[in-house]
Amino acid sequence: MAMDIAHRRYVTRTIAFMVPYVAINIAAIGGAFDDRSAPGSWLLGLAVAAPVVGQLWATLALMNDADEFVRALTAKRFILASGAAMAIFTAWGFVEEYARAPHVPGYVIYMLFWLCYGLVSPFVRTTR
Repeated sequence: MAMDIAHRRYVTRTIAFMVPYVAINIAAIGGAFDDRSAPGSWLLGLAVAAPVVGQLWATLALMNDADEFVRALTAKRFILASGAAMAIFTAWGFVEEYARAPHVPGYVIYMLFWLCYGLVSPFVRTTR
């Protein structure tokens, strides 16, 4: 029962953070913030990053609210995905520097983390 509540909270929090994230990005893609010299550009950058921080907090809150097994399993997946995403992004940064590969913006690390999380999760089925 507690796990159902924890998962419901997680889904609710994720939706609450991702709706503004998507809305701001859609507005930016549509050209709403094309004047990058405006003082509000810095606020826009921070505003779109805030839901990302919130969603990461929602995941950590899920770990806190879950039972021991789910907490440990989620933490293990989170750690492995973080390490994989950092390793991949760092390697790409060196390839950019030394081989002149195309630049990848820093915010891609967030998407890469969740991709790695999805890829490692089916293989991480124990807490050992």
